[in-house]
Amino acid sequence: MRIETKTSNHRIGSEENPPGKWDEYVSRHPNASLYHDSGWAGLIHGCFNHKTYFLASEGPNGLTGILPLVYLKSRVFGKALVSMPYFNYGGLLADDDVAAEQLISAALRLEHELGADYIELRQTNPAPGGWPARSHKVIMLLSLPGDPDLLWTSFKKKLRTQVRRAEKEGFTVHWGKKELLDEYYTVFAENMRDLGTPVYAKKFFRAILDTFPQNAHVVVVRREKESIAASFLLSHRDKMEVPWSSSLRRFNHLSPNMLLYWHMLRQSIIMGFKTFDFGRSTRDSGTFVFKEQWGAVPHETFWVYPGKDAGDLPDHSPQSKKYFWATRVWKKLPLSLTNRLGPLIVKGIP
Repeated sequence: MRIETKTSNHRIGSEENPPGKWDEYVSRHPNASLYHDSGWAGLIHGCFNHKTYFLASEGPNGLTGILPLVYLKSRVFGKALVSMPYFNYGGLLADDDVAAEQLISAALRLEHELGADYIELRQTNPAPGGWPARSHKVIMLLSLPGDPDLLWTSFKKKLRTQVRRAEKEGFTVHWGKKELLDEYYTVFAENMRDLGTPVYAKKFFRAILDTFPQNAHVVVVRREKESIAASFLLSHRDKMEVPWSSSLRRFNHLSPNMLLYWHMLRQSIIMGFKTFDFGRSTRDSGTFVFKEQWGAVPHETFWVYPGKDAGDLPDHSPQSKKYFWATRVWKKLPLSLTNRLGPLIVKGIP
């Protein structure tokens, strides 16, 4: 499908493949994230079979704005155009409000043509037009010093004691790529089941490692030969992000998760990153407090819904009341079953 609208100064095009100069625009825009990269088009289609649409505003001197959209269709969760599903970032990038408003107008036309229920743009700044937004989550960011020792001494005594306890228990930390994927996924899948959340397929993480080999990292904490905790990280520019991190609950009293996070922070500093992104949390929740103890500071997010009324915004979070019983049942299912069913369900959840 291709949509094209001409104005006196701009051309707005929508294609199922990124137009030329897309990644060049992403590379120069100050608010771009890794999730704006054109590589996600083939990855998302290959892993989830979703169609992707790449809206671009073009002026006399080249692109003036972009908006990647993924079309999700589910009998349970409805039909939506999301930028970007499964991640904390994405949304619209533009040089000015004129280009931004034209891209939103093009997205609304695409929504109508596809019969989608809504559009969701995951922005770090409010989108123009005054469209309703949810700011129910914050991103927890930590500015990293140039020396790991400076960060270590900034921690409270209790935090340092927890890290040292894990070291005394004989846990070891291992950094790598695809060679650690199986270990990571074993921990991740069990933890997601225990949280009552459907799990992504392993091929999703493998595809990320294949598509972004310089940006993707895997960290595993072991006790002898057993994998206890693990994280999947993505880096972009001067920031290291941990979108997924898990630990086995039966070992929580030994603090392997504390050792995992300390090593992620330490290695990020050694690798030259300036910011560590702990991911999103609800204010004052348990995960918020966990991230705050490392020195992370909350930054507001804006999930914008063009064309929607403020009183009718979607909520597909696991904490939503309508998913309460489904979450409780999921926690009790055998791991072998949740590993089979999870990927079929989670593909439809933005």
